[in-house]
Amino acid sequence: MRDVVIAAEKLNIVFNPGDSPVVALSDVDLTVERGDFVSLIGPSGCGKTTLLRAIADLLPLSSGDLRINGLTPDAARRSRAYGYVFQAPALFPWRNVTRNVTLPLELIGMEKVERERRAAQNLALLGLQDFGAKFPWQLSGGMQQRVSIARALSFEPSLLLMDEPFGALDEITRDNLNLHVHGLWRQTGLTSVFVTHSIPEAVFLSTRIVVMSPRPGRVLRVIESDLPAERNLELRDTPEFVAVAHRVREALREGHS
Repeated sequence: MRDVVIAAEKLNIVFNPGDSPVVALSDVDLTVERGDFVSLIGPSGCGKTTLLRAIADLLPLSSGDLRINGLTPDAARRSRAYGYVFQAPALFPWRNVTRNVTLPLELIGMEKVERERRAAQNLALLGLQDFGAKFPWQLSGGMQQRVSIARALSFEPSLLLMDEPFGALDEITRDNLNLHVHGLWRQTGLTSVFVTHSIPEAVFLSTRIVVMSPRPGRVLRVIESDLPAERNLELRDTPEFVAVAHRVREALREGHS
């Protein structure tokens, strides 16, 4: 029996700016199973972030059904079922790294000892165990984004949602962060949904790649990856990697035809 974490059926989101409605998502069906790493890829404006925000209960549905661990998005948010990583790190410059990571836990009144234990554990997962006393302005952009991932893990969620967190970074830094995120997934088995515009990034990280159409956003194809679970950057030069990337590229082209 499948262990389903996210189930979307006939999901529609329509924005009403005043003059005419904009259909952002149209009849989206999507299933994410426990332990999956799913990337959402498609052209700008196709609704990738809209879908992620709907899962996180940051946007209301217009129609359809969406369940996270069998709960409504609102109930899942209240139970702290997921962690969310935004496009920008959004760290407070006057708080050091540890205190940025522990902030959500402070807000719910968790005791200091447990807050600091979780912060130390999650910073170590991201290779930042020696930077807890540093301030955001003392870190590179890539390190700041790793801090934001550690913060998203602070509630010990069963689901990690990431909205193109590496899009503004240079290619070398991005490659390094892809390795960190893949290592995190391998170590924790955390179900993950990741928004990206990058075909190589989607193929490298994912067990499944969801290709979306231009607006209104629909799921064109779900591409299963048969690449090995343990991956390094050299994998991207292999025929197997190129073959999966070609399937993604072809699906994106079909969406524009």
